[in-house]
Amino acid sequence: MPRTIGTKTAVNIMKESFFSRLKNDLHKHWILYLMALPALVYFAVYCYTPMLGLYTAFSNYKITSGIFSGSFVGFKHFIDFFKSYYFLRLLRNTLLLSLEVLIWGFPIPIIFALVLSEIKSNSFRKVAQTVTYLPHFISVIVICGMVIDFTSMNGLINAIIQAFGGEPIAFMTKPEWFRTVYVGSEIWQKFGWNAVVFIAALSAIDISQFEAAHLDGASRWQKIRYISLPSILPVIVTVLLMQVGHLMSIGFEKVFNLYSPVTYATADIISTFVYRQGILGANYSSAAAIGLFNSAINLILVLSMNAISRKLTENSLW
Repeated sequence: MPRTIGTKTAVNIMKESFFSRLKNDLHKHWILYLMALPALVYFAVYCYTPMLGLYTAFSNYKITSGIFSGSFVGFKHFIDFFKSYYFLRLLRNTLLLSLEVLIWGFPIPIIFALVLSEIKSNSFRKVAQTVTYLPHFISVIVICGMVIDFTSMNGLINAIIQAFGGEPIAFMTKPEWFRTVYVGSEIWQKFGWNAVVFIAALSAIDISQFEAAHLDGASRWQKIRYISLPSILPVIVTVLLMQVGHLMSIGFEKVFNLYSPVTYATADIISTFVYRQGILGANYSSAAAIGLFNSAINLILVLSMNAISRKLTENSLW
């Protein structure tokens, strides 16, 4: 006999249509659905409805007509972008800039969190954490202004170089220095804020594990290697996957405010090219196609990294 659940059997419940079960669930938990309604409306209006505009990537869209009024051209805009002179340069610059930020910027918050966890003074930890995550709340425009001032010919960095007998460098007009300046500013601005999640994960570790390791004669490095790092590994993997998912969407605002035509060789990325194509050049269909290509690469990267992580570490987003 099938197991009875209230007045209905489990078999009958399985046979109910999705809409019948949804109707019953809405009637039973209507307050929870009402609380979730603003979030659902937000995602529907700002995340899913704009996806209708992707049609412009496959048509000859004109701003004077409707979104669906342009003639369908298939993958023409994608092919034109792939064949253009700019494609390889944009792809190389975007990947190199993103990878350098990831390679240099991702481990530093973890190291910083581990160092803070080893400091015994609570007051020093609080001051250090506050000072390091304050730049995260500074406007990107202000950050870019500070970077330009620091790297100018009469700026702080060149003053230090001259103090050691070196020659001043025009950092912002030399393409070979752009990535270094950008990555350095990204690390300075974000490492304190990015360390917050790792500090929280470390504080959740059972202190008895460290006490037992201390009694067994474990050194600080051994405690970090065999207790701290394995305990926060799921958090590390999750943060890494989220950052890889935005690998091709490196911050447009900072690059836009720091680059110039003389540094296009290393500074021009896909998002800045989309801006020039769509806003300045009014080539909306081409800009939409390039943006869609960028998003597709991001999706492939996060799916691939998630599968690799699940296979190697048994930790993944899903």
